Amino acid sequence: MYRDPSCGCCEAWAAHMQQGDRHEVATVDHPDMASVKTQHGVPDDLRSCHTMIADGYVIEGHVPAADVERLLAERPDWVEGLAVAGMPLGSPGMEAGGKVQPYQVIAFGNGRREVFASYP
Repeated sequence: MYRDPSCGCCEAWAAHMQQGDRHEVATVDHPDMASVKTQHGVPDDLRSCHTMIADGYVIEGHVPAADVERLLAERPDWVEGLAVAGMPLGSPGMEAGGKVQPYQVIAFGNGRREVFASYP
């Protein structure tokens, strides 16, 4: 997982991914996250704070672990990655005392986008 060294929510999201030792997340502090996102093809309007590469897929932002697991199990041939744009309250790593904003997990790749999951 690439992250800006000054961002705290990225570490909270990594802890969500590692829950119960289900996944190992190696953290790389990077001073230029825009270049990381560009290098891995994250669309500008889907960008968030951290970017993870999981078995060849790009995972951008506060994507729930269950959706990453579903992507790795289903492996849709057109999908390059999943993204949660911005930093919605209530998403993994962005818990805010019960405050929740609705958000969507977007699958993207090959010029195509689809809603992969929605959270109220």
